Amino acid sequence: MTLKLFYSPNACSLASHIALEEAGADYELVLTSTRDGSVRKPEYLAINPKGRVPALQTERGVLTESPAILSWIAQAYPEARLAPLDDPFAFAEMQAFNGFLSSSMHIMFALHWRAARFVEGEDHLAAVKAHAPKALAEQFRLVEERLKDGRTWVNGEAYTVSDPYLLVFTRWLDENGLGDLDDYPNVKAHRAHVETRPAVRRALEQEGLS
Repeated sequence: MTLKLFYSPNACSLASHIALEEAGADYELVLTSTRDGSVRKPEYLAINPKGRVPALQTERGVLTESPAILSWIAQAYPEARLAPLDDPFAFAEMQAFNGFLSSSMHIMFALHWRAARFVEGEDHLAAVKAHAPKALAEQFRLVEERLKDGRTWVNGEAYTVSDPYLLVFTRWLDENGLGDLDDYPNVKAHRAHVETRPAVRRALEQEGLS
């Protein structure tokens, strides 16, 4: 069957979209906007009760959560070489980085955009929003340190699904005034490398992104 990727433009689903393009997969994009409430509609909740994107419909069922979807794409299309599939330790390191992006960095963006998910009261909301840029700066410094050895890609000299996943967050930082990418020259260079890839350019164009 044709895969279906439920996505919202420039959301974290962009990473899965890029990975599918890199893999040469036969897939269909299904726009499920986080802005207009599509993710909370009954027909989508029947697919993903979490009410979030991405969701990937496969012949065996629906996968959710970016790290899981990215891992599945890498393993389902081994010829695309999107993960170190023959090295369990290197694969685990890739998963650790993707988990960091999902459970730490993404959460800091959510604290800024959707503080009401976490706290109540105007003072608490303001404090949480004010904390997010500080926490993001610390997290981006960790990524900057990882890249300082001159590696081209997040996990070394081989491109993996971690690279488009990091791209999502560098785009968010740059576009939302939560930090200055110029403060992280290695991260900025990484973004430039990723955006030269044909699959990345195709995905950005398909989502209407510059």
